[in-house]
Amino acid sequence: MNIGTAVAIGITFVWIGMVLAISFLEAPLKFRAPNVTLQIGLGIGRLVFQALNTIEVGLSLVLAAIVATGLLPMRAAVALAVPAAALAVQLIAVRPRLTRRSNTVLAGLTAPRSQTHYVYVGLETVKTVGLFVAGILLLT
Repeated sequence: MNIGTAVAIGITFVWIGMVLAISFLEAPLKFRAPNVTLQIGLGIGRLVFQALNTIEVGLSLVLAAIVATGLLPMRAAVALAVPAAALAVQLIAVRPRLTRRSNTVLAGLTAPRSQTHYVYVGLETVKTVGLFVAGILLLT
């Protein structure tokens, strides 16, 4: 195994862990904590997801650099493109909509429930599956 593959494996599984811990554990649980209002939960969520997405961009750039070196099998490189594409869609198309809604709520106004969250969760699922598949392909 070359160093590029070893680094890619580590990054892939760290990224999966971050998405699972934050998106599928922390995000829904924070709204069940005592005295956490919608405004507080949204404020915390914005900070946490901004940090997560910043780290994800960094991880995907490192993985892209490793892919560019040609050190990874093509099938793993293709699999790694899936979570990178899902992240791009989240950042370009989904997050701005979620931010507009959360801005309204944080300003103390009422806003209708957002179906956009389901799109975001769907893309988180796509990222997780893509990373898992890429990780398995990198290990084989």
